[in-house]
Amino acid sequence: MAQELYTRTNQKLYFAGLALESWRQAEERRAINGQALMQAEREAALFHLYGALLGLCHEIAGYYRLPQANASRAEVLLLPVILDDAPSPELAELIELAQHSHTWLAQLLSAYNGLFEPLNAAKKAKIAPSVSLIEMVNLDQGEPPLGHIELEDWRRQLKLLAQRFREAMVEW
Repeated sequence: MAQELYTRTNQKLYFAGLALESWRQAEERRAINGQALMQAEREAALFHLYGALLGLCHEIAGYYRLPQANASRAEVLLLPVILDDAPSPELAELIELAQHSHTWLAQLLSAYNGLFEPLNAAKKAKIAPSVSLIEMVNLDQGEPPLGHIELEDWRRQLKLLAQRFREAMVEW
């Protein structure tokens, strides 16, 4: 494989696509371990989408020769202060997308960072000894997990962004 920065971004986008396809197949099969397979593929897709974002950040930082070009986290390059040293329209657009919580990029960053947070058990009130020990459980608690359609949309958005940025960063 060529040692160009864009190859890593392309590779991660491809891997995310493979994870999303495996996720769809796991949903269709309805296997006994289907929920586990879908969760594994969801996490794999998020991991690779974040890697593609980081790869795109590396492409931009490499093109503009930023000192943070080898950052190991995308968030390092998605800070407004980065633009003070070397203004770049591509990085400015990414930073703008990352700062607004309603955008697909901010949601991708939030979902990826959520992979590293511990599960929060529901807090229970102390139970009096005279109360029955059988309790009702609501199975619909919590946010529904991300769907593969949403992650596929993020992948498509990131791919289009990368293509558009590459066209603008071509040296003539």
